[in-house]
Amino acid sequence: MVRVTDLVTFGETMLRLSPPRGERLETTRELGVQAGGAESNVAVGAARLGADAAWLSRLPDSPLGRRIVSELRSHGVRTGVSWADPEGTRVGTYYLEHGGEPRGTNVIYDRADAAITDVSAAELPTGVFESADRFHTTGITPALSAEAAETTASLLEAAGEHDVTRSFDLNYRAKLWTPEEARNAYESLFPDVDTLFVPVRDARRVLDREGDAVDIAHGLATDFGFETVVVTRGSEGALALADGSVREQGVFEADTFDAIGTGDAFVAGFLAHRLDGGDVADALEYAAATAALKRTVDGDLAVVTPAEVERVIGGEGGIDR
Repeated sequence: MVRVTDLVTFGETMLRLSPPRGERLETTRELGVQAGGAESNVAVGAARLGADAAWLSRLPDSPLGRRIVSELRSHGVRTGVSWADPEGTRVGTYYLEHGGEPRGTNVIYDRADAAITDVSAAELPTGVFESADRFHTTGITPALSAEAAETTASLLEAAGEHDVTRSFDLNYRAKLWTPEEARNAYESLFPDVDTLFVPVRDARRVLDREGDAVDIAHGLATDFGFETVVVTRGSEGALALADGSVREQGVFEADTFDAIGTGDAFVAGFLAHRLDGGDVADALEYAAATAALKRTVDGDLAVVTPAEVERVIGGEGGIDR
C-alpha cells in the first residue's frame, strides 16, 4: 500500500492566553493568543521537519475554532475536524503566567465542556488511516471525558487494523486525574500501542514502576509488548529500548525562553526522523536537538527547521550572518 500521510495525530487543541512577561494575570490589560495542544504540537513539529502530518479533533464552528485550524494549517498541518454547533459547546483555553523563581510559571485550565469532550470516532475522517504510516496520541486526551477516552481507544484500534504504527505519550496531568485513574486508563490502551514515550518520573508515580530508566523500559516492554519504549529523564537526557538494545542520548544546552511544549517537540523530532528512515539512535539525537530549539521559541509550537536541527547536532551556534 502506498502511504501518502506520514503522521496522524488526535487530541484537543486549546487557545493559550498569556500576559506579557513580568505581568500577572490579575493585573494585565492584554493577553497573547496562541494555539496549544500536545497532539497538534507534535503534528506541527513533525510537519515543520518535513513530515506530511494531519491532526484530527472536534471544535465548535466559531471564530475561535477556526482560529485554531488556521494557525495549525499555517505550519503545514492538514486538519480533519468535526465541527460542532457553537451554541452548545466551546473551545478549551488555558492561561499561562510566566514567572521566574521563586514564583514559578503557573498554568490555569479552563477546558470544561470543550467540544472534544463529546467526540466520537464515527464523526472523524478515519479513512486517513488507509494511507497513513504512524498514528500518535497522548494520555491527556482520555482524561478529558469518557467519550474522549472511548474515541482514543477506538482510533488506536482502527489504526492497528490498517497496520499503522501507533505511538502514545503518557503525558500525565495531575490537574486532570489521579495517578490510579490514569494508570487504569493507560494500561487498557497499551495493547494497541507500539511505541511508548514516558517520563521516568511518571513511570514511577503513575505506572508504579521501580528501578532506573533502563529497568523501567525493559519492564514496560516485557509486560506490554511495546516495540519501542522511550524514557525521558529531564536534564539527564533520554533513552530508547528497541530490538532488545538500549540507546542513550544526552541533552543539548539551550537558553530557555519558554519550556512549554518541549516534550512534544522531542516526540515530533523522534517521529519525524523515524519517518524519514532514521534509526532509533539517530532519532533520539534529532529529538533532543528539536527539544533544545523549542526552548528558545515562545509558545507551545516548535517553530523550527531541519537545517536548525542539523546545526544543533553539528555543534554550530552563535550569530547567523
